[in-house]
Amino acid sequence: MSQSPEPGTLLRFTAAERWTHRTLGILMGVLLITAAVLYLPGASAVIGNRPLMRNAHVISGFLLPIPIIVACFFWAFRQDLRRLNRFSPNDWKWLRSRRNRGGNTPVGKFNAGQKLNSAFVLGSIIVLLVTGLVMYFNRFFPDDLRTGATFVHDWLGLLVAIVTAGHIWMAYGDATARKGMRTGSVPVEWAEQEHGEWANEVRS
Repeated sequence: MSQSPEPGTLLRFTAAERWTHRTLGILMGVLLITAAVLYLPGASAVIGNRPLMRNAHVISGFLLPIPIIVACFFWAFRQDLRRLNRFSPNDWKWLRSRRNRGGNTPVGKFNAGQKLNSAFVLGSIIVLLVTGLVMYFNRFFPDDLRTGATFVHDWLGLLVAIVTAGHIWMAYGDATARKGMRTGSVPVEWAEQEHGEWANEVRS
């Protein structure tokens, strides 16, 4: 059933989807914090114990793809992946609009900004994992490849930190969206205003 058991609400995310999001958030947080400690001299001096920070960074990096792989065994997550992978004319209209919120442009379960963010995050996880493997098993690769992998890993990591900060900022601007990710359900009124196409799809 797509309808939430609570009256006046719609089920937006299943338990599997919510736990996947939380696990990715925790792992990403550990990666960003440990990266800051490893690369910022001031933070490194305060925290100390670089070997522990390095091991935590490496382990979290290797674990990062696992929640996504596990979530792919759940139907609801695969359905959302299909939604995120489709860019419609309304998505382009949403991006061009100065007033892209409030129901001015028909929006499905995910708006264009969420689709672009998801694509960037998934692509970044793949690239960071590959470059991280080259850096970790460096003795198996030539110098130029190791240098290139380090350059890409460091600068992409900085870009991920910036995008993650923007994602958190946007999330804190919408308490209802945060509640939907926390509890799984959202009010019908919010769904109709922010994701009208999806609300109609669920109710039909």
